[in-house]
Amino acid sequence: MKNWETWKVNLIVLWFGQFLVNAGMTMITPFLTLYLAKDLGVQGNALGLWAGLIFAANFMTSFLFQPLWGKLADKYGRKIMLLRSSFGMAIVIVLMGFAQTPMQLLLLRLLNGTISGFNPASIALVSGNTPKARMGFAMGLMQSGSVAGTILGPLIGGAMADWIGYRPIFYIVGALLFAASLLALFLVKEKFDRAEAAQVPQVSVLAGFKELAKVPQLPALFGVTFLLQFAMIAPMTLLPLYVEKLNGTAVDIAFWAGVVSAVTGISNMLASPLLGKMSDKVGAHRILTYALIGAALFIIPQAFVTTTWQLIIVRFLMGVFMGGLLPSVNALIRSYTPDGKESRAFGFNSSMLALGNMLGAVIGGFLSGYIGIEGLFLISGGFLLVNTVWVRLKLYKGAAPRLFR
Repeated sequence: MKNWETWKVNLIVLWFGQFLVNAGMTMITPFLTLYLAKDLGVQGNALGLWAGLIFAANFMTSFLFQPLWGKLADKYGRKIMLLRSSFGMAIVIVLMGFAQTPMQLLLLRLLNGTISGFNPASIALVSGNTPKARMGFAMGLMQSGSVAGTILGPLIGGAMADWIGYRPIFYIVGALLFAASLLALFLVKEKFDRAEAAQVPQVSVLAGFKELAKVPQLPALFGVTFLLQFAMIAPMTLLPLYVEKLNGTAVDIAFWAGVVSAVTGISNMLASPLLGKMSDKVGAHRILTYALIGAALFIIPQAFVTTTWQLIIVRFLMGVFMGGLLPSVNALIRSYTPDGKESRAFGFNSSMLALGNMLGAVIGGFLSGYIGIEGLFLISGGFLLVNTVWVRLKLYKGAAPRLFR
């Protein structure tokens, strides 16, 4: 009973942490250009350039450093890594509110991505303390916290910007992250034998990746994470123009574009715990397969819709299936990864997530000039279908995962 209570407390506290971290990262999005223009004095053509650089900076350094933090988490423990990340981000985000130049804000965003790592550390900790029979449910719930923060962050940030201004938002987010860090410090318990971990031979990050890549299932699972984020982010900046095209001269384009963007996250958030719980009964590998096929089949029709309501319905259904992807991926990564290397595997997976965000925005913007947003929907759906075949072939190659033995 004690162990059951421990894993449940960990799950609740770290769900709250996931929510705050992801909300904090996305709160800046609605008012970033306004903050640059009104508080930091950026004007003209430079405004778009600085906004793009500052937005992408966090993802770039996160992609580079996540595997390193994963390696250190396997050596020193997951709790210490998530505390390092959460306390560090709390300080850095507060400092963003004191920035006086766009270069200072850019450097702070780069630093924020560098010290990030709360999400993979918390997932590794939860997966290491959760009973195997409840793994899918736990991973689904953690995913819902992450998605809820990502959805509500821009809404909260936009509302607060109109109410209290831009700089105070950074102070509030930093204070909330600090509070979440304190909760994790005092309430989260971890079973980690540092002496035993110290006996494991230490290898470089690159050598660690090569070692994990020898498990044929893991690269395929990392590929799911990358392609999922790529498929979600690639058309994102073009959605308002697509909604305008579908609506014609109708008013409230910004409102409907927001609905179209948010509806996928809402259905994802609602479906993640349910599909995670279902995976505990039927197997995460089956849920992953069905979710990949469903997500692909609901991405492709978005290229052929003729009204905004059709787009909303299709994107809602796509979000339902996407809600089964990351929880299944995380559960399967935990089951296929050799003992003692879980954090490193989750670090690489988080790195792929950041890479998908970064390349999705860059490549999506580039390709859209040639194939339009409709072409991006078709390519993204095609990639996920190919990934489905790859995953199915790899999941049944070699040893069975520990969760299904």
